[in-house]
Amino acid sequence: MLSVSCPSCGAPVSFRSHASVMAVCEFCRTTVHKDPGAVKDLGKLSEVLEDYSPIQIGTSGKLGGRGFTVIGRIQLRYDAGMWNEWYLMYDDGEAGWLGDASGQYTVTAERPLPREWPAFDMARVGAQVDLGGGLFVVSDRRVATCIGGQGELPFRVGDGWQALVVDLRRAASFATLDYSDGDTPRLYTGGAVTLEAMQCQLLRDDEAIKATAGRYRGKVDALQCPSCGSPIGYLPGMASNLVCPACAARIDAATPEAQVLAAGERTDRVPLTLSLGAVAKIGQQEFRLLGAMRRVDDDGEEWTEYLLYNARGKFFWLVETSEGWWRSEVLDEWPEPGTPSVPKARLHNVDYERTLDYPARVSWAAGAFNWKVAAGDRVRVREFERGMTSLSAESTEAELTWSRSTPVAADQVRTWFGLAVPVSTHKVPPSLSELQWKFLLWILGLNAIPLVFNFGETMLWMLVGLVALFIPPDIVKRD
Repeated sequence: MLSVSCPSCGAPVSFRSHASVMAVCEFCRTTVHKDPGAVKDLGKLSEVLEDYSPIQIGTSGKLGGRGFTVIGRIQLRYDAGMWNEWYLMYDDGEAGWLGDASGQYTVTAERPLPREWPAFDMARVGAQVDLGGGLFVVSDRRVATCIGGQGELPFRVGDGWQALVVDLRRAASFATLDYSDGDTPRLYTGGAVTLEAMQCQLLRDDEAIKATAGRYRGKVDALQCPSCGSPIGYLPGMASNLVCPACAARIDAATPEAQVLAAGERTDRVPLTLSLGAVAKIGQQEFRLLGAMRRVDDDGEEWTEYLLYNARGKFFWLVETSEGWWRSEVLDEWPEPGTPSVPKARLHNVDYERTLDYPARVSWAAGAFNWKVAAGDRVRVREFERGMTSLSAESTEAELTWSRSTPVAADQVRTWFGLAVPVSTHKVPPSLSELQWKFLLWILGLNAIPLVFNFGETMLWMLVGLVALFIPPDIVKRD
């Protein structure tokens, strides 16, 4: 470990990795550049927004039998949201990156670039690229800006530094083409992971997360809509893209001061089965309902999607349709795509048949989301089904995501949220009890012969008996 004095405040700054070229002084935020025989002050780097990630500098674990430690972090934001890149140092001296976006994690390391690759401007979402060893699908293309950093990093970075990246996926494999240094990209490959599989230690616990999430050091934001003043419940750092329920203003709350991105038009409040801010008890975990949006397809079919989140960084959607409820979760492992002649998707050796292909539009939104959303946003949806389970691919020009949905009983949803069972407004026609049926047959059998010889009087007494048979019991019991 190399330890130097910060050129700005004199505090000790440590370099644990030989590959690190700069570090951020934790006392004065100065970025310290490591040069042979000299230490340079590169200016200040902004404080990161403390989000709901359980990872922190010093978190350690194992991956593929190799131990690692988190020694640095950069925080990046783009048009639709933000994410963290954690710099890893392995016990054998190698380095890598842990991507952390809305509770989904990927680990990558730099690899040799293949002979052919797409230019940044030519990379198209959904296109297939051969990176050696198989075809990858372009999942997104983005220009991101550094908004903060911590610890050690392997390159010089400061406020406003931009990253031009193209992400690609194949099953559980993940790759990034990074064009930040010019037209020739750097290639990073790896795969989707979970914190449990990496045996992570020294993670922040729930109390530490709750105590710091959303804070720039010494500052806590209590958000009122900057446009109309209405209160908005949100999740700082993880779901900071807001739509005011009162005035529909779009707000960016991922900065020290919330900023209005676009004024909204006042619309009639959309009736929701589940309320914003409601808490669901699912198993042993609590999930909070952060945002809701109404979508519609070109045929006029509407449905409502509710975003839920819990303190361990997990998001999922509850989707309310005319046919019932569905639980939908974004997939870390992508299915193998079919071909135009064979419209299927294959996941875990199971084939899903394509059933629908349609455009969907957001007609209304309110609350907090982990990406920017607004009325008018459009996506293309392709659905694949196998039994009661469905896979959905949603794509725009900038991004492609896969999710899996399974049905949920309405009673189960009410139980999760502690809702009362709705009272039916439809009157149920009365049915005959077993005793009433027996009495009816007894009357008919007993009076069959008298009807032949004395029809009028017999019919009169039969009618009296039938009237008595169908008198509601509650009337009989009244005083």
